Amino acid sequence: MQKLITFIAIFISSLTFAQITISGKVTDTKNQPVFGANVYLDGTYDGATSDENGNFTFTTEETGTQILTVSFLSYETKTITADVSTFKDLKIILREDMESLDAVVISAGTFEASDNSKVSVLKPLDVVTTASALGDFVGALQTLPGTSTVSEDGRLFVRGGDANETQIFIDGIRVFTPYSPSPNNVPTRGRYSPFLFDGITFSTGGYSAEYGNALSSVLLLNTIDEPDQEKTEIGIMTVGGALGRTEKWDKTSVSVNASYINLAPYNGLFPDRNTWDKPYEGAQGEAVFRQKFNNGMLKFYAAFDTSNFDITQEDINVAEGVRVKLNNRNFYANTSYQGVLGKGWSMNTGLSYTIAKTDLEFDDNDIKNDENSAHIKLKFKKRFNSRFKLYFGAEHFTTKFDEGFSSEIVSPVNYGFTSNNTALFVESDIIFSKKFAAKVGVRADNYKLSNEFKIAPRTSIAYKTSTNGQLSLAYGSFYQNATSNALKFDQDIKSQSTNHYIMNYQFVNDGRLFRAELYRKDYDNLVKYDTDFESFDSNFDNSGSGFAQGLDIFWRDNKSIKNVDYWLSYSYLDTERDYQNYPTQAQPSFANTHNFSAVAKYWIEDWKSQVGFSYTFASGRPFTNPNTSEFLGDMTKSYNSVSLNWAYLISPQQILYLSVNNALAFKNINGYQYANTPDVNGNFARRSLQPAADQFFFVGFFWTISEDGSDNQLDNL
Repeated sequence: MQKLITFIAIFISSLTFAQITISGKVTDTKNQPVFGANVYLDGTYDGATSDENGNFTFTTEETGTQILTVSFLSYETKTITADVSTFKDLKIILREDMESLDAVVISAGTFEASDNSKVSVLKPLDVVTTASALGDFVGALQTLPGTSTVSEDGRLFVRGGDANETQIFIDGIRVFTPYSPSPNNVPTRGRYSPFLFDGITFSTGGYSAEYGNALSSVLLLNTIDEPDQEKTEIGIMTVGGALGRTEKWDKTSVSVNASYINLAPYNGLFPDRNTWDKPYEGAQGEAVFRQKFNNGMLKFYAAFDTSNFDITQEDINVAEGVRVKLNNRNFYANTSYQGVLGKGWSMNTGLSYTIAKTDLEFDDNDIKNDENSAHIKLKFKKRFNSRFKLYFGAEHFTTKFDEGFSSEIVSPVNYGFTSNNTALFVESDIIFSKKFAAKVGVRADNYKLSNEFKIAPRTSIAYKTSTNGQLSLAYGSFYQNATSNALKFDQDIKSQSTNHYIMNYQFVNDGRLFRAELYRKDYDNLVKYDTDFESFDSNFDNSGSGFAQGLDIFWRDNKSIKNVDYWLSYSYLDTERDYQNYPTQAQPSFANTHNFSAVAKYWIEDWKSQVGFSYTFASGRPFTNPNTSEFLGDMTKSYNSVSLNWAYLISPQQILYLSVNNALAFKNINGYQYANTPDVNGNFARRSLQPAADQFFFVGFFWTISEDGSDNQLDNL
């Protein structure tokens, strides 16, 4: 018996000596204990949780080199690799995870519209549910501060820059011809369907070194990574129809849609001030192919559209009016790939190609132009940790533009240009703490046509002033080629430049968002010419300059009033420039000093309906009155427009949608056209340039057929 007791004692003793005790204390960087941290040996069940004082202890039978892991929510996971016998009385300090939801976000100059963004100003569906937008993403963005109301144009005019200073990208790849052509005083529209995108980033200044050849603004559109389900979508509208289909497989999906618009029936019911010999007619088709891999995603996006019209517009100097006939064909293809390479490395690459052909007859003049453009891009990202990320890459743009001109009095002539731009960029995100972060980058562009090499530094910082508020600052240098209207006649024109200075304050709390932003832009090397418009006999140079400065304010609230979502935006703009054929520096004709927008949406449960309201106000814009001696010295009256819409959920798969723009029929004036010669009293007669139609009515019926019948169109409201 004594031998048995001795054996058991020795056995228990050996087990005791084989176990090793692991102990220590977990604190944060301020030496405060972390309660509830998970501490364990990788690949084992041995571990413990830290107590209220941050202490932990547990035993293990493991020997040799082991990996001790310490993790806790909102902190970076820490690992220690050493001999297990050294894991005693450890002092473990956890650093805050800089990618947590409450971390600072650099926001100067940038509006996010994404379901996945930490701070989203708009949601993707706001594009199609904003009363004044009429399903156009540009129309929805024009309700944000920083944009000017140029109702007769339809493109984005941002912070004193003209529309050519904004560039649009799909999945990071350039779109060279983003708008459909239209006659004078009739606003254009974006070519691409908003239903294919789930994220929009609208940068009104100070944007990343990744993007170049844009003086004022960058608009980034991201296509949907994975559709929610297989479905067929049908749209029947007063101006045409649409049909879409989405198919899904294991790791593959395809979405296609097509639409057709013909304004002939509409113009018959609601005639405008123009004589339409052939009302606007357009057809569009889009397709997105997506292929998932284990470590990446491949997308192929293609869009084709064609449009034509024949119109005679009033002209004070031509009794019979001015006839414009146009036929346009446009094809855009975009392939992109993003994937994880391992060890913190990832890659984004893409290629786009554009073919655009336009035939224009202007009175007795015939103009045919043909543009072929391409963009190729390669970008790498290295994530060292949640505090430091490095981005770098290269891209190349090429454009070949050819135009032919002929008329009854001028012999046919051809002209054009070929442009090649190559750029390198590098940028880093540096997160010093949850309260302080910086983005620092530089871009180098080689403009082959003008034989220039430009260096553009960019930097922005953000500081979290409170739990819900933060302050951001940004600076950047930006360059851009001259437009094709000038380059087709003179290939020696240099690039144009501007510097951005931005200060931003943002407050976000429980469905409420407030932004205020001050900015200054200084322009240099703007293109000037000495004729009425760019032509064969123009003398071009880069002697132009200018500035733009102002204040943008935005407020959105979807919590204070039940079932109501609304936002308000206001912009103050002080700008002057000397460019084109300006004889002196002046406020340009596209710039409003004051812009205000109010958008509201109200869900009525009993009616299964959403009603929407949009109001836009813009102060008058400058114009030149030849009866005075001052250039751009007179102002139009203020612009006002109220738009309404109603979306009625007939069934979970069917929506009836009605909208009217300028519901109160304000008589807005975009400017004036003056006679070429004075009357007997020496005065120049004028004609007001009003929108082609005071109001626009739209009615549509949309039907979604899902494979399982479960699709609920309520989500689209």
